[in-house]
Amino acid sequence: MVFIKKTYTQKPTEVTRRWILIDASTAPLGRVATVIAKHLIGKYKPTYTPHIDGGDYVVVTNAAKVVVTGNKEIAKKYYRHSGFPGGISDASLAEVREKFPERIIEAAVKGMIPRNKLAADRLGRLRVFAGEDHTHTAQTPEKVEVK
Repeated sequence: MVFIKKTYTQKPTEVTRRWILIDASTAPLGRVATVIAKHLIGKYKPTYTPHIDGGDYVVVTNAAKVVVTGNKEIAKKYYRHSGFPGGISDASLAEVREKFPERIIEAAVKGMIPRNKLAADRLGRLRVFAGEDHTHTAQTPEKVEVK
């Protein structure tokens, strides 16, 4: 008798999502972003299937206190374009941290998510807050340590 092993493929109805809480002030920006991306994609789960969006919801707090090393505070630039000719503008990390600290985390995580049809849904499950407080206490997110 011959037994054929079959590869498990998760179906969209079998996806279970958890709520994860990450404190951005505990580790450098890149390290925090990789942990967030891993949870949004769901790649740490044994049921990971590349073409199914099986990731978790991620709540990030203390985005204004994110840690960067070296000279990035003034040397790192964030660009945006208005859509009009000559409409490009830039801002340093210090300027973005002052006005919109959530964008620092969002831009770092967006760069680590694969660019495919699932990217928009994955980034839609990311909730970033500048301070310690967040509006998702009812979901009882599990705290994940970033090492």
